[in-house]
Amino acid sequence: MRALALFSGGLDSLLAMKLVKDQNIDILAVYIDTGFGSKNEKIDQLKKSCLSIDVPLKVLDIKKDFLDEVLFDPKYGYGKNFNPCIDCHGFMFKHTKKLLKLYDASFMISGEVLGQRPMSQRKEAIGQVAKLSGDEDDIIVRPLSAKLLNITKPERLGWIDREKLLDIEGRSRARQLKLVEQFNITHFESPSGGCLLTDMSFSQRLAEFVKYDKLETNDIDTLKVGRHFRLENKAKLIIGRNQDDNIKMEKITNPKYLKFVVQDVPGPLCMIEKKANMQDKQVASKIAITYAKTKPNQSYQTTIDETTFSDTKFENKDLVHRYII
Repeated sequence: MRALALFSGGLDSLLAMKLVKDQNIDILAVYIDTGFGSKNEKIDQLKKSCLSIDVPLKVLDIKKDFLDEVLFDPKYGYGKNFNPCIDCHGFMFKHTKKLLKLYDASFMISGEVLGQRPMSQRKEAIGQVAKLSGDEDDIIVRPLSAKLLNITKPERLGWIDREKLLDIEGRSRARQLKLVEQFNITHFESPSGGCLLTDMSFSQRLAEFVKYDKLETNDIDTLKVGRHFRLENKAKLIIGRNQDDNIKMEKITNPKYLKFVVQDVPGPLCMIEKKANMQDKQVASKIAITYAKTKPNQSYQTTIDETTFSDTKFENKDLVHRYII
């Protein structure tokens, strides 16, 4: 018997897998990569967590499907920010369900805890998720809260023992942390590393972006890094805040943008939209010079798309802040 587990990388989904694995069920962890799971690359962390309980990991990259099917037209709307949590969970189960036959699995599990999330982990929301996922066979098990929910097919048919599942409810993690000690789990992700769509500042940045452009999968990573500016003629400018940002931006491949730096001084890596006109490129150059290690009243150069600009830094950063998103 095998189950596919929706694995976010967090403690709850790790414990859910452990509870079911200990009933002699083979588990395959499935990480659904929508692009919004974290600001940082987390695959190595996911692998370490799975390794700690001896479970293999499958990464399912469905960023485009998420943009096309969920993000901008959720049936059950958004939470406090740009987070379509109910539709997102249904979407994840729907796409995981497609893998059941491929991996000879019989059911799915999740680390959801009843009452932990105000939007997606209410009893009503769990029923809505089931409808969206197409779970007509009733094969989604939530091991941490199973005893508080209706019995599922895997429990009815004796594939798993309901009495060995739990009745955790609410936002406290006290019982989960006791289970960590009981199972001797040494590696799991902090609860603070959740979905970016629930983050207010990221959601605002995303909402601002879609006023001016169609969001494509290549744009997701650009939204995660740097300071973002909207220039006079509506071109987007991104400037790295630190070395970590510079490294991430160096790896980004997005045909919408040009990369540039201030010449001959330490400073940020910058990205500006290719469609920017000459005026916006000039302003972008001046902003980049302002954030680089430059001196007042001294001229510096940047080269953007084979055009070289010479300028001084802004004497007053308030003149820069008017462009910040």
